[in-house]
Amino acid sequence: MDTVATAASDPAQAHTRLVEELRSHALVIGAVTLTSGARAEYYVDAKRAILRPAGFAALGVLLAAQVSEWNGTAVGGLTMGADPVACAALAGGARAKAFFVRKESKAHGLQRRIEGPLLDPEDRCVVVEDVVTTGSSTLAAIEALNEAGQQICGVISVLDRLAGGGAAIEQAAGAPYVPLTTIDDIYPDRPDRRAG
Repeated sequence: MDTVATAASDPAQAHTRLVEELRSHALVIGAVTLTSGARAEYYVDAKRAILRPAGFAALGVLLAAQVSEWNGTAVGGLTMGADPVACAALAGGARAKAFFVRKESKAHGLQRRIEGPLLDPEDRCVVVEDVVTTGSSTLAAIEALNEAGQQICGVISVLDRLAGGGAAIEQAAGAPYVPLTTIDDIYPDRPDRRAG
């Protein structure tokens, strides 16, 4: 059995595989400017790991399990960070539809802000994101769903940088927030890690 199939059969192995994939392919050491505008000495480009077969499969297993636990019926978030995450949930077996939230409504076509299958009023939405720092992208998706009258039953990130975004997300969503991994899993010896 190959590593992709093994990860797909066991959530504990899927978590271990996801951490390995993020550490091997997504962690970039060096000065960068984050989406929030903050400067950091490292960057986690999760898409470099989750858009590989092993990372995608492991992510799908973990997402499908959490979506099922929350009885989620729709999975998505702000494009582009959420796009592969939502697709991985479906590929992992989540019995849900996917959606993408645009930064703003299109000025042409159907002029929708939330793309994909139409969300029903009774849908239980799970908001997803690849990497959370301040949570600004996730908060924008939550705001769009709230404006559309949708129920949010939970929020999942692939990785939380542990910079305070999680608390803001949970408060805005009025629902639980679960990071599948944190920066402590991926880069435990980073220079900015707080002692204790």
